[in-house]
Amino acid sequence: MTPLVSAENLARHPEWQLFDCRYDLGNAALGEQQYAKAHLPGARFAHLDRDLSAPKTGANGRHPLPDPRAVAAWLGEAGVTREDVVVAYDAGNATMAARLWWTLRWLGHEAVAVLDGGFARWVAESRPVTADIPRFDPARYEVALRAEASVDVAAVERHLGAARQVLLDARAAPRFRGESEPIDPVAGRIPGAQNRFCGENLTAEGRFKSADSLRREFGALLGDRDPSGVVHYCGSGVAACHNALAMQIAGLAGSRVYVGSWSEWIADPRRPQEKG
Repeated sequence: MTPLVSAENLARHPEWQLFDCRYDLGNAALGEQQYAKAHLPGARFAHLDRDLSAPKTGANGRHPLPDPRAVAAWLGEAGVTREDVVVAYDAGNATMAARLWWTLRWLGHEAVAVLDGGFARWVAESRPVTADIPRFDPARYEVALRAEASVDVAAVERHLGAARQVLLDARAAPRFRGESEPIDPVAGRIPGAQNRFCGENLTAEGRFKSADSLRREFGALLGDRDPSGVVHYCGSGVAACHNALAMQIAGLAGSRVYVGSWSEWIADPRRPQEKG
């Protein structure tokens, strides 16, 4: 299973299990409202806050790492098993879909991909949509957790400055430099991080760049360092998954995600911060 599928390829496989991941950080209800109006036939809805994140405590970030048992129960209620091929999509740029892609891979699900270009590409190609809400028989979803795919705040803090840990910040450059922060209460970055804005993974048409292009661009950041040393983070562990997906497309396997990200990091003012 490749990390990306085209609309053309997806249309050939009505047996694949679809998840609509549309979400707006400024309006958490918008994605579900859009889904209710029109979605790909057979798609279930995946809500970033409700289905792909743990409850917030004030210290664990804006979209905390979910409990794997809770995600497995939700997948089972949606009729999904470990044997199914799962495809995630969002409005277009794949940032939200990448969170579901990463979460399933973290649970040990290998046959999962993202629709390149998302809902926008599907509609642009005049493919069918529906407002019908699908119903599925419940199933049992078995987890084979790949704990190594995630990194917690203690591990990031412990390895600050270590050559083997390469922190890649997926936020836009002004947020990375601490010049502006439209979402979190503190501006800045984790010390030693490098910037790879997740939007740079896409072409002007909103589709992923070629594997060769992504390999060259990430290679310029990594040099001769192993991809397994890369830890992706962002504001809340969503855009970070986009960079993890891009590296997977590029054939640079083994990178990890710090899901708590900057919003968890700054919850403890004793943790070091950097600007500029």
